[in-house]
Amino acid sequence: MSDVLTRLSELLEQRKSADPASSYVAKLYAKGMDSILKKVGEEATETVIAAKGGNKEEIIYETADLWFHTMIMLAKADLKPDDVLAELARREGLSGIVEKANRSK
Repeated sequence: MSDVLTRLSELLEQRKSADPASSYVAKLYAKGMDSILKKVGEEATETVIAAKGGNKEEIIYETADLWFHTMIMLAKADLKPDDVLAELARREGLSGIVEKANRSK
């Protein structure tokens, strides 16, 4: 599974130097973080609507869009999917209640 994330992450890095006229991702990078965050918000809303509707194909499609745009956000912030996966691994086995309490300390 993470092979797909790794390949996509590498492609998103390449798009940082691409011509915005020839690449959707390069165009988002050129517009800046605010535009990327707006797109992440739109995709998150569409994912929620799809989940509410219960159509599994739509949920998958919209979640893929959300993940894709979230990865663009991470790349813009000079982060990688492995950074998020490492955080998930750190939380593995922790109670959500305990983990949240630890953040507020």
